[in-house]
Amino acid sequence: MEATSRVGAEDAPGTVTAEGVPAARRIADGFLAATFPWYGLDEAFTGPRRLMQVGTAADGTVQHGSIGHGDEPSVRADAGAEKQRFAVVVSMASSPVRRSGDGTGVLDATTVSSAAWLAGSGLLACTWPPQMDYALRDDWLDQQTETAFELADDLDGPAWSVLSLPVDGVPVPFHYRESEFGWVLAGSAHGGVHIGAYGRGMSAYGLGFSVIGDITTYA
Repeated sequence: MEATSRVGAEDAPGTVTAEGVPAARRIADGFLAATFPWYGLDEAFTGPRRLMQVGTAADGTVQHGSIGHGDEPSVRADAGAEKQRFAVVVSMASSPVRRSGDGTGVLDATTVSSAAWLAGSGLLACTWPPQMDYALRDDWLDQQTETAFELADDLDGPAWSVLSLPVDGVPVPFHYRESEFGWVLAGSAHGGVHIGAYGRGMSAYGLGFSVIGDITTYA
């Protein structure tokens, strides 16, 4: 999958960017620039929600983004982090292989596997195996990220099961897998959007997704 830049991944709430723009505003602007709808958990979830980050192509086109629900994910550096309850929903525009906006290359197609890969790598980014030395985490993360990529490329393999969840009230089949670090799922919504999600401490079996009517209410 083509590498994308991310807005919001390293911007803490209340910070100001080098351009003098509040980080929260910059993140919100990234979400507003998308040409596809954003998805989050449906109204059955009543906990806190937040904008997390958007991913853009080299030409600045928004390709995907993440909406957080529940606790804010953090690396499991202590026992308290293991008790976190969160779910993150990734929306990704469905698109075929195409020329880049600047005409200098070709952009890969985005598929359900792409959404599964983003969800899997997102879960790993906030995971720290117990008793792991800090110096070893980078090597572990590289190995696990490669494994997540291979799993995402084989959604019909034995690591995945099928889970039917509502999207805008209509049952949709999702590819689903669990690990000791949490769960990952991916599927396709109506209207040309792939949905990925990952979480820990919240069961995926009772989740439902819906289009976010006004993304500015999350800012």
